[in-house]
Amino acid sequence: MILWLWLFWGFSIAAGQPDSELLARYLEEKLMADYSVVEQVVRRVPRQTRFLQRLETRPRMSEFTVKATVISRYAFTTVSCTMVNSGSEAREGVFEMQIPAAAFISNFTMSIGNKTYYGEVTGKEKKNSTDDKARTKKPPGPQNARENGYETFKASVFIPRKMQANFLLHYEELLQRRLGKYEYTVSIRPQQLVGRLRVEVNILENSGIVSLEVPPLRNSKHKGNGKVEGDVSPPPSTVIGHTKTLAKVTFSPNVVEQTKIARNGILGDFIVRYDVNRELSVGDIQILNGYFVHYFAPTDLPPLPKNVVFVLDSSASMVGTKLRQTKEALFTILQDLRPEDHFNIIGFSNRIKVWQQDRLVPVTPNNIRDAKKYIHNMSPTGGTNINSALQTGAKLLNDYIAQNDIDARSVSLIIFLTDGRPTVGETQSSKILSNTKDAIRDKFCLFTIGIGNDVDYRLLERMALENCGMTRHFQEDEDAASLLKGFYDEIGTPLLSDIRVDYPEDDVEQVTQNFFPNYFNGSEIIIAGKLINRTSDSLHVEVTASNSKKYILLKTDVAIDLPSKNDITAVPGLEDGKGDQNYIERAWSYLTIKELLNSRLKSDDNQEKEYLMEKAKSMALTYNFVTPFTFLKMREAGLHSEPPPEELIRPSTDGIGEKLQSLQGHKAPPGIRRQQDTQRIKISKTSADGDPHFVIDFPSSKFSVCFNIDGEPGDILRLVSDHKESGVTVNGQLIGAPAPPNGHKKHRTYFNTITILSNKPQRSYLEITPTRIILDDGERLILSCDRSAVVRSSSLEVSVSANSNITVTIRDTISFVILIHHYKKPAPYQKDHLGFYISNSKGLSSDSHGLLGQFLNHEVKLLQESLNTSHQQPGTHSFQGLKRTMIKSNFPAP
Repeated sequence: MILWLWLFWGFSIAAGQPDSELLARYLEEKLMADYSVVEQVVRRVPRQTRFLQRLETRPRMSEFTVKATVISRYAFTTVSCTMVNSGSEAREGVFEMQIPAAAFISNFTMSIGNKTYYGEVTGKEKKNSTDDKARTKKPPGPQNARENGYETFKASVFIPRKMQANFLLHYEELLQRRLGKYEYTVSIRPQQLVGRLRVEVNILENSGIVSLEVPPLRNSKHKGNGKVEGDVSPPPSTVIGHTKTLAKVTFSPNVVEQTKIARNGILGDFIVRYDVNRELSVGDIQILNGYFVHYFAPTDLPPLPKNVVFVLDSSASMVGTKLRQTKEALFTILQDLRPEDHFNIIGFSNRIKVWQQDRLVPVTPNNIRDAKKYIHNMSPTGGTNINSALQTGAKLLNDYIAQNDIDARSVSLIIFLTDGRPTVGETQSSKILSNTKDAIRDKFCLFTIGIGNDVDYRLLERMALENCGMTRHFQEDEDAASLLKGFYDEIGTPLLSDIRVDYPEDDVEQVTQNFFPNYFNGSEIIIAGKLINRTSDSLHVEVTASNSKKYILLKTDVAIDLPSKNDITAVPGLEDGKGDQNYIERAWSYLTIKELLNSRLKSDDNQEKEYLMEKAKSMALTYNFVTPFTFLKMREAGLHSEPPPEELIRPSTDGIGEKLQSLQGHKAPPGIRRQQDTQRIKISKTSADGDPHFVIDFPSSKFSVCFNIDGEPGDILRLVSDHKESGVTVNGQLIGAPAPPNGHKKHRTYFNTITILSNKPQRSYLEITPTRIILDDGERLILSCDRSAVVRSSSLEVSVSANSNITVTIRDTISFVILIHHYKKPAPYQKDHLGFYISNSKGLSSDSHGLLGQFLNHEVKLLQESLNTSHQQPGTHSFQGLKRTMIKSNFPAP
């Protein structure tokens, strides 16, 4: 049957009328098929096998899933990809993912066959040798794959025959508001049809979600363009649902639907846009666990008048499409200028041509008409004198501001556009930067635009940063006219100027940027910081700014204790997301690192640059972010307990080299082998297992105490509680089962879930069931109990022995072992369950509580009293040293 389908597919293609749906259905069945079927066909039809092998030259991507959780504009994204090598020899599998350039990678894990590698964020060391500098030097600008606001993460491994590789990538970003919308974008470019493809985006906004939309998939030629022409319906198989504050969007096309989008696999960006409810107030301030984030984006304000100078490159390199699209965009932009605005135009190549000498003109129909004629007649010629063009524009704007009685609250700016590097006049970037900064003198802002692959992106980026502006880069083959217009729309309507946000100095510290020269319609101002005085009931906030008619002062007191509003651990729909994450603290760290990177980019002082680099590196290591000063170092996960016997019977992977390339080009050494630890795990008798049966071991006294607890299904039992000292808490939740025949109990109970919480030195949360482990220590990771693995952090290690046990080690002084009990053919009264054992309790304090914890680090004595004691029943014993709770147990008389 398989042979016939392949021949039919070949016939359809040869005939020029491919049956896409039939082909798609076949591929979907083939992707889901068991590999043993393929092997049987191989044995029966060897010639057809060679044909299949020629077609299948790379591993198949059997699964590609994206799970994103956006909480108050802060987005956590997890990308999971599975590649299957069904061939007869090892083949290279490449996992490639485009991520927003503004995002920080926070974790990466990959498993190849039975080996697991995890990424450890490590600080970069300074390179001193000339060879190192030459080897690590990267060309500036978009060649670094930062163009269009995207970067490429790439990992390649050799996958052994008949095995699979799993990739798990985590990254985080703070969504920026542009043109009145937040835009979450995920790249879907598997380059092949995928058996299981799913994107899920969950959004939680306490302010209320409005204007939720999912446009069609966006291809690479329209990146950055917020406007969609033609069909505006969501991609096929998209499901959108939302309440006032929650939204869930899923995109899960089957193979048939994928072929209708692109025969060789989906190639595009899946986009979710939305906004939140807002009003003219001090803004949305959220506080959680000693950190705050402040979103300020007022609406319904009259626009400020603006004074704008357009500085346009007309050198020979602009010939053709670039100059034509620039002219088209300027025609539209000029039409959008308001009557209260003033403007001028400068064209530059090796010569500087000013449209209106020594002045800015008001917006009138005649002036707009003449400006369009001037732009229409611009012709490409000569070199590129960037320095003189900017000096002329700055002088023109400075003179106009000084010599005219302009509105004190108007906004002045330069919009500079080029497609190349400086070739005429001053060509040294540092001199151009210094001259531009001296000419502008913080009086107005400079916005820069680069077109094409030859532009000096770093020069444009730094010029904008040093002069309170923004920068954009567009590819030559993109719709530059639309993109230019979109960028102008972002900055074309200033609503406020000189915005300052103040908090009491005694209440906050480490606050991010709190002064902003301008606020543009459709954007958002974000400030974050740490609280000093956590005992205070409220945080006082003041916002001062000016608009076209008056200065604005906004005041408010924000309640600090808002657990019900900002703690999202119990929000329905986010159970598997980042519900336990301190998203406000991570948003603060994200903003702080971004500001440190920008400050370093602007600095000319080597000592200051070194200080800013070390500070950014330290914070990136603390929060596990990959930045220009940190990278992912791949380590192989070792095992601390013996694997089950079936793990020893597996295909050999000796000699198969793996390599991984991170954003910084770091490669793991090839041929890494897992170091097996032959030592068995050690556990004490102190435990809770079975129905549940509790055992307390007193090794120095050489005896144990046993007791049972008759709980109800759903009960949560506190096993260990030492949150004040070690910060460790362990709970167990019961499930029920019918009682066995002729039993004295009405039902049985077992532990189905064990949760372990460690709050020191940082928060780590584990949830263990018989089938999976959820680890959340700043990055959420889900492990399966049927696969051996080890995950380590600075203070926590989780070792999984497949279908056997999980060992949890905290700070090397506390160890718990959770046994997994599976029944192959369970009776009605048997349920898969967990057993909890304490392996090492040295790190737990003597003040520990809980059913097991209260007995730790205490010694007891067994006292035998006289049989003639009137107050004691014969054959009973008492204990000294039990803390708080006395467990009464009868022992037979000696």
